[in-house]
Amino acid sequence: MINFSNSSFVKSAPNLANAPQGGFPEVLLVGRSNVGKSSLINALCNKKALAFTSSKPGHTRLLNYYNVDDKLYLVDAPGYGFAKGGFDLDKLFGEMMEDYFSKASRIKRVLVLLDSRRELNEDDVDIINFLVEKNINYTLIFTKVDKVNQSEKYRLIKSLKEMGVDEKEIIFTSILKPRTLEPVRSVLNK
Repeated sequence: MINFSNSSFVKSAPNLANAPQGGFPEVLLVGRSNVGKSSLINALCNKKALAFTSSKPGHTRLLNYYNVDDKLYLVDAPGYGFAKGGFDLDKLFGEMMEDYFSKASRIKRVLVLLDSRRELNEDDVDIINFLVEKNINYTLIFTKVDKVNQSEKYRLIKSLKEMGVDEKEIIFTSILKPRTLEPVRSVLNK
């Protein structure tokens, strides 16, 4: 079993060539800018400031590596979508992910974070389709579930099933409800 509290920030890397050396398996977190990737890392690892959180979209612009109990790296990727100041997050995300997926042999799973309050957009669908096409293990993590009702959850699940997504690969979470994080920890333990 992984001791998630035994976690530490390792380094930020602009590309895979600068990634930390070592043989730990990697779990990549991807999602729209401001979906809650850093907040999820902090909540999973029981540390409030392990990953920097910002209310401004587009803060993460590097691959951020977190060592979790010397068992795996959680890798926080830049978000895609909105950014202020003319910075093209979609271009950064695309270039970085192309490099990452073409060379990363240690990747074991991708956690695709999606905001429970939002409809899936074209970028979300493209990432899911890419992972399916490349046969990469993934889990869809819906964040902020405390802000939606059961019928909204059902509508999300129904639309994903229509895309061919297995319901077993969908987890609803809220950092305000610690019990919702247990299924994510279970996936990481496997």
